[in-house]
Amino acid sequence: MKIFAISDLHLSGKAKKPMDIFGVGWENHFEKIKEDWLSRVTDDDVVLVAGDISWGIDLDEGLYDLQSLKCLTGKKVFIRGNHDYWWNGITKLRRAAPDENFYFLQNDCVKIDNVIICGSRGWTCPGSNDFTPDDMRLYLREAERFKLCFGAVERIKEPCDRLIAMIHYPPFSPKSPDTEFTRLFEKEGVEKVVFGHIHGETFFPFRTQKSGVEYILTSCDKVGFTLQRIL
Repeated sequence: MKIFAISDLHLSGKAKKPMDIFGVGWENHFEKIKEDWLSRVTDDDVVLVAGDISWGIDLDEGLYDLQSLKCLTGKKVFIRGNHDYWWNGITKLRRAAPDENFYFLQNDCVKIDNVIICGSRGWTCPGSNDFTPDDMRLYLREAERFKLCFGAVERIKEPCDRLIAMIHYPPFSPKSPDTEFTRLFEKEGVEKVVFGHIHGETFFPFRTQKSGVEYILTSCDKVGFTLQRIL
């Protein structure tokens, strides 16, 4: 079993918000992703999608875009991004999943073979530009949600299991590399963290190691609209 990751697909089947307004690199971006995906992923593999999946504003529009992923190989594991307005009610979403190969995480986890994947949306971290007192409240709330994730992990984890965390927002900032998120990941024995949200010019490294944890940026435009191999 191989594990890949990508994020920020920004599909717009019904929302009609084409991404090529952000530059020629976005032209037919989903076709580029699909071509790479189908050339590398088998049905035994897993693809992590770290948020901002669809521009849809309700569940019907979001499910329309999810259907476009149904023909793609492998098991798909999703977390919510800041633009996933259609993601409203985890129970309803799980019941409406296109098939059994779609997994939606919200402050919890899933185990596939000997790999446990946990995930939550996260929030802007201290040290980020324009960080406000209100951001601090939401950042601390999201850290509490990751504690729920790790509580769920603890209930199913066995000694030889490997642990991956998904978070949509970067779990640290260049000015503040130590955050509530990174401390939790280190404490709980997370091996890899995948995140997205970042677009355009950025000084974020694509892969970086910190205290035994590897952090991997997967925003599709930042990685050439190709999947990133995680395990």
